[in-house]
Amino acid sequence: MTSGTAFTRLDGLDSVPETLRGGVVAIGNFDGCHRGHQHVFAATLEMARERGVPAVVLTFEPHPRDVFAPEPFLYRLTPADAKAALVEALGFDGIAIMPFSRELSGVEAEDFVSRHIVEALGASGVVVGADFHFGKQRRGTPDFLRAEGKRRGFAVRVMDMLDEGEAPVSSSRIREALAAGEVEAANALLGYHHFFSGTVIEGDRRGRELGFPTANFALPGTCQLAQGVYAVKARIGGGVFGGVAAYGKPMFDNTRPPFETFLFDFDADIYGETLEVALIGFIRGQMTFDSLDGLIAQMKKDTVEARIMIARAAPLSRLDAALGMIDGEKPLD
Repeated sequence: MTSGTAFTRLDGLDSVPETLRGGVVAIGNFDGCHRGHQHVFAATLEMARERGVPAVVLTFEPHPRDVFAPEPFLYRLTPADAKAALVEALGFDGIAIMPFSRELSGVEAEDFVSRHIVEALGASGVVVGADFHFGKQRRGTPDFLRAEGKRRGFAVRVMDMLDEGEAPVSSSRIREALAAGEVEAANALLGYHHFFSGTVIEGDRRGRELGFPTANFALPGTCQLAQGVYAVKARIGGGVFGGVAAYGKPMFDNTRPPFETFLFDFDADIYGETLEVALIGFIRGQMTFDSLDGLIAQMKKDTVEARIMIARAAPLSRLDAALGMIDGEKPLD
């Protein structure tokens, strides 16, 4: 933390505590909190430390693209809870999650600055990415924000897009990689291992009958994760376990594809509890089997491969290590 205070999560800006006012604010959607976003976050933390003020993230939920669609469709990398956890792990003093709506999108850019940046947050500095726009008809460009900052007395820093290969690091690239089963590529762009969570539900117990009892939970209907088998690390309660997980069209006529995780060296009743899963690697796509013996033989091979992938896994950054599921030395960022 830049100020030494406890992390604060705000849902909206109706009542901003004095501990977060006057700070440097990173503003954006930040779905994924990926390495490009971390470029913005690092500049925000640096400016806040130099000024001796709080560092805050201002973001929006739901994602604007979902608001303007007939129904939610976007494969979200980091829902609000995950985004808040990542921001806290990075060392921010707080996060403010503004409800996004068509009404908010119609607010004039000048009014957005007055109401939210100046009056609600009392920001002394603002950091955004070069692609950030806000306000009615997206008139709030980086140049507009610079001019408003000069006029209203807050510093503005605009960060260039972070390139990786032939294109910038982006949430879209990460979604495409995950949809293609390219877990290592997605994780490299994120700067940590992609994670998600769900409430463990009771399945059909066929896995237990086969010798591979699984903890199952449903993923959102918008999930576009590649169907197949994954090596994972999972946290349940205070423990972290390796595992092998399957996602996709179920073999035994379930009405909705669950994410099914077989946890190594674990045997406890965890129905109703929250299971958090980090993707280590993609083992294979879906397969069909002529017999249960063939299925069991393949599951044993998947388990061996998963253990190998997990043994080789190391934190991709200090952020990855801070999430607490990947063992190993913390590499330099």
